[in-house]
Amino acid sequence: MRFKVAEAGFVVFLLSSSVVLGQTDHGVTYSSTQICAVEGSTVEISCSYTYPSRINDNVTVVEKAVWFTKMEGGEPVDLMTEAEFSGRVQYHCDENKCTLRISDLRERDSAEYKFRLTTNQPGGKYTGSPGVTLTVSVLHVEAKKTSPILYPRWAEVKCQSRCRLSARSYVWYKNGVNMNKDTDSIEQYFDYGDSVSCAVKGSEKFPSPPQCSVYRTCNKVTYTDRSICAIEGSSVNISCTYSHHDYYDDVVSKFWFSPDRSRQWMNPSQPEDLSKDSQYSGRVQVLEPETRRSTLRITNLTESDSSEYHFKFKTRRFEWRSVLPGTTLTVTALQVQVTRIISVHQSQTEAELKCLSSCSPAGRLYVWFKNQQRIRTQQTSTLTDNFSPGDNVSCAFSGHEDYRSPSVYPSKLSPVSVSPSGEIMEGSSVTVTCRNDANPAANYTWYKGNQPLPLGPGGIYHFTSISSEDRGIYYCKSEDQQSVSVFIDVQYPPKLPSVSASPSGEIVEGSSVTLTCSSDANPAANYTWYKENEDSPKASGQIFTITEFKAERNGSYYCEAHNRRGRHNSITLHLIVVVGKLPVILNVIRLTLVVLVLISLLLLILCMRKKKLFSCGTEPNEPVEAIEMQQNLRHDSSISK
Repeated sequence: MRFKVAEAGFVVFLLSSSVVLGQTDHGVTYSSTQICAVEGSTVEISCSYTYPSRINDNVTVVEKAVWFTKMEGGEPVDLMTEAEFSGRVQYHCDENKCTLRISDLRERDSAEYKFRLTTNQPGGKYTGSPGVTLTVSVLHVEAKKTSPILYPRWAEVKCQSRCRLSARSYVWYKNGVNMNKDTDSIEQYFDYGDSVSCAVKGSEKFPSPPQCSVYRTCNKVTYTDRSICAIEGSSVNISCTYSHHDYYDDVVSKFWFSPDRSRQWMNPSQPEDLSKDSQYSGRVQVLEPETRRSTLRITNLTESDSSEYHFKFKTRRFEWRSVLPGTTLTVTALQVQVTRIISVHQSQTEAELKCLSSCSPAGRLYVWFKNQQRIRTQQTSTLTDNFSPGDNVSCAFSGHEDYRSPSVYPSKLSPVSVSPSGEIMEGSSVTVTCRNDANPAANYTWYKGNQPLPLGPGGIYHFTSISSEDRGIYYCKSEDQQSVSVFIDVQYPPKLPSVSASPSGEIVEGSSVTLTCSSDANPAANYTWYKENEDSPKASGQIFTITEFKAERNGSYYCEAHNRRGRHNSITLHLIVVVGKLPVILNVIRLTLVVLVLISLLLLILCMRKKKLFSCGTEPNEPVEAIEMQQNLRHDSSISK
């Protein structure tokens, strides 16, 4: 999953504090969490990721890595498959790092971008969240008169954007000429016809539209498109609007030119009218569909027409001498390339193809053809499908189906081959070849991760006895870092399963116990549970739960892991219930309750006796002697009677 990055344009790559997210032993670290970029430029969003090399003796293999901004059906939508990003998105994933590169940025690209890693482990999907917030901004100039009455031509102009750019300096243009100012605002005198434009230093190709500084009309040229991508052999319209301050100062000349073509003339400083250039003879037409709008039409485009085009006008008193960027035209021819071999099964090859071009038309979808029949389900620059040896494939831009790429044969086109084809068993002999058809011959290297593999003659790497740890993604890379990847899927029977019990230790009679079995296997293992010396299975599945464990269930248990490549039994796990432990606990509780009840009764009796004592008519503080005297008097009186 490594791609060559070669687009031109300003690249925004900001570093800030890292964010590490994910489950235990898994993580995603973004190099930046907030990025602000200028419309039309290129941005790189990067992350690094970690994951355990093994889980329960199962070797971890990265099977997929994607960037996304939205979910559908609980799964992320890969940016590579989204039509609005077609031809503008590249992944550069290697050595536990992955970079997303988006070119020709548009305001609607503003979103939160996240990275998703998928491994072969159960539940092995990990997303870095929150992700990276990208804000794409169009620069604009805000002009304000500071003293409109006393100084009507004194104004302050500011370079504004939706977000905070990392730029420390700016570039300013007045009437299209560099002002040699580098601050984000300027306050000075302007003429009534002056227009101003700003750009970020290092991103001069993406300036703001010209803005009148002190008056509602001024001298300026505004291009409809900053860049245009067109197909070789087709036609293109390049348009602009223009104005000048003095309504009574008539335009005496106007024409389109290319600075690149002007440099080929005797006097490079003097722009030359394209309609007089022999290279465009019979292919150029200038239209003015409405007042102060000019359109340059070029037909039967060739790749040599790729250039930057400018409009120039002149009045009796003013000449627009713009050094501002015009409209960049890129003429492209399409080509189909194999970027990834997913699997090889006998005569069928599952591969990922990419429709390559030097640019991508804004909002343009792709059309794929297999054996001259249109594939209506695919509209992005990549196509993943199964191909037989006789299948041919071509691609085109939607709306330009007459300008298709040359047809290719994917099963023959791939520089990567795996022998034997089909399923690969552990222990077998396997050869991978990076075919070298280039002339002159190019040097290729096989990599697994960031580790180069020693090659034999002809770009061959040989596994004498391939093992389960050899399973994974391999890259065949050329000297210029172009690469094709292939996933080598090594199949093997289950390794020795491991068994665990929860809770561990003594099992109380009447409680539950859960047994778990795991084994490294490819394809993934199925599990069956047995009790020693019993033929019939007790349960199936990776987890076996025994509820209300009783003495009669004492014994040794084991699991069998099996797939179509073989089977393997675990060691036995001996389970013994602790009889009577639970009743003893209950008896202790009961005894405690009885004691508490007896104490409560005793306290109640004592309280009642005390109340009875005070109910004899004495005051609480009456002396004891008085009570005894009263009792004696009552006794003597009864005797005398």
